[in-house]
Amino acid sequence: MQKYAEYIKQIEIESLWSGKKHIIWDLDRQVNILSGINGVGKSTILNKVIKGLSAEGEFPSHMLRGVRLKVEPEDAKWIRYDIIRSFDRPLMNSDTMSKMDLSLVTELDWQLFQLQRKYLDYQVNIGNRIIEALQSGTPDAAMRAQQISEPKKKFQDFIDQLFADTGKKIIRTENEIRFSQIGETLVPYQLSSGEKQILSILLTVLVEDNKNYVLFMDEPEVSLHVDWQSQLIDLILELNPNVQIILTTHSPAVIMNGWVDKVTEVTDITDQE
Repeated sequence: MQKYAEYIKQIEIESLWSGKKHIIWDLDRQVNILSGINGVGKSTILNKVIKGLSAEGEFPSHMLRGVRLKVEPEDAKWIRYDIIRSFDRPLMNSDTMSKMDLSLVTELDWQLFQLQRKYLDYQVNIGNRIIEALQSGTPDAAMRAQQISEPKKKFQDFIDQLFADTGKKIIRTENEIRFSQIGETLVPYQLSSGEKQILSILLTVLVEDNKNYVLFMDEPEVSLHVDWQSQLIDLILELNPNVQIILTTHSPAVIMNGWVDKVTEVTDITDQE
């Protein structure tokens, strides 16, 4: 049985930038915001951790390509994580893409395509749990079934609220994510960059199905309207209270909505070697 970490307690990087800097960052259980001027190393630190996890995939409390992670519980040997990056760059052509009759133009399109598959699996899983709860015959069966379906409803409500100004609404009778707008049906790849970004973030959180996991985000505010930036952390935690957020940002809007005390400056966790 694989034992997964609930969250990361500390990140240590022994040799950032060819051994010139030593990083030790003690983390909060839920929200961690890394800040600093351009070029100070925010994204470098985040990418170093992600690269180590991607290469190893297990034993997060040991050294992963120069990175040591302390986790809770300490004997956990696996860690669930997702990565959100900010830039909607053009998607490079490949044999895989050319075989798909889809309008996948950017990296966010490809990310949303993959998330659609996970969303279908997620719906099957919660559907099975709802049936099991209703067939149990217990007095609280209906309440348990409603609780199981609540995160999906919250997700749909959040997206409808965020997209309200443009008249887009999720079509709730569809298995895949589709939108209605003034009588037309839209697929996610037809959204603006900011809409794709917020949809991708919240869908990533939803399909983790309330599990303990770590969400890395590198400057997620880049394509987002300032009002969406200010709501971002709250929406994520509302969808999954068990997530641990580790993000870099330049945005005062992301920070100022009650998260100032979760900000760490790169210079505060850096020692010269």
